[in-house]
Amino acid sequence: MELVRVENLSKVYGKGETAVKALDNVSFSVQKGEFVAIIGPSGSGKSTLLHLLGGVDRPSSGNVFIDQSNIYDLNETQLAIFRRRQIGLIYQFYNLIPILSVEENITLPLLLDEHKVDQDQFNQIVGQLGLENRLDHLPNQLSGGQQQRVSIGRALISNPAIMLADEPTGNLDSKNSKEIIDLLKLFNRTYKQTLIIITHDDRIALQADRVITIEDGQIAKDEVIRP
Repeated sequence: MELVRVENLSKVYGKGETAVKALDNVSFSVQKGEFVAIIGPSGSGKSTLLHLLGGVDRPSSGNVFIDQSNIYDLNETQLAIFRRRQIGLIYQFYNLIPILSVEENITLPLLLDEHKVDQDQFNQIVGQLGLENRLDHLPNQLSGGQQQRVSIGRALISNPAIMLADEPTGNLDSKNSKEIIDLLKLFNRTYKQTLIIITHDDRIALQADRVITIEDGQIAKDEVIRP
């Protein structure tokens, strides 16, 4: 079942002679439950692509459909709500709220929506992330690996249609990197959570079902690793 469809997506920054084309007419689709890695050199457009998929930025042209909804038909308020409910974003530098506890950071998307926290679901996610004894801690009391686990929990708590991770291990040592990728794979395989990761690490990319290579704003390769 197709969950994501990208049609002729382009993004240009600036105008005239200073214009930079970050993405150039990119099209592809992602199936529900698929694990896709997007790789490419620095400046290739892969992070721009992720931001457009997540509704963080708007394209210069083209469309992004998630679960058959064209996210760029939404106004800014509607898009913010859609992003909070349907897209789980994981960043390299965690983006946690420093004055909120682990529990508050994880449940923040639900609280912003004035939704009640499903305690059973919360406990299950926290248990799988190994954060049971850290719920009252602030982010600055956690290691980098633990902070990234919190950001994964926050991304999962709303049962999003898709999880997008931008270099999720880029700020971690090799041990924590492996643990974070193993957790993302666990949620992908156990809950059929659709997962798209931006990475520069070929070892991580080769664990995906499929690898899309971006060069100069275009898709250079689209390879199935595990059918």
